[in-house]
Amino acid sequence: MTTERTGPSEELFLRRIPLEIVGLAALLAVPAALFIGPPTGLFFFAGGLFSALGFLWLKQSLTRLLSKGVRGARRSGVLLYALRLVLICAVFFLIILVYPKRILAFVAGFSTVVPVALAEAVRGLLQLRKWKA
Repeated sequence: MTTERTGPSEELFLRRIPLEIVGLAALLAVPAALFIGPPTGLFFFAGGLFSALGFLWLKQSLTRLLSKGVRGARRSGVLLYALRLVLICAVFFLIILVYPKRILAFVAGFSTVVPVALAEAVRGLLQLRKWKA
């Protein structure tokens, strides 16, 4: 009974997070572009886009991994997350090599997932409180 109610809301929650990441990154990229410079705003927004794409990839890969058996999921999971870590490090390394002064803007945009996840957690807790009352 409880899982039927939380299932669709969890799916909505997981669909909403990447959009909120991109929205927050775009919102914060505007002042960064105005006060620091357009390239900084662009890198801020690019970091948010990269973070949203990473979240979507993580969601998709977890769904695929959980549909496999336990043994296959472990092996595939370790390889997939090692690849994910290598790709993230490669992107950061490339930005550091080509645009070393813009890495902080990219990291700030990439980190927009943190306040978005925190806001969604608070929203979820408030909804849970409403269901219990």
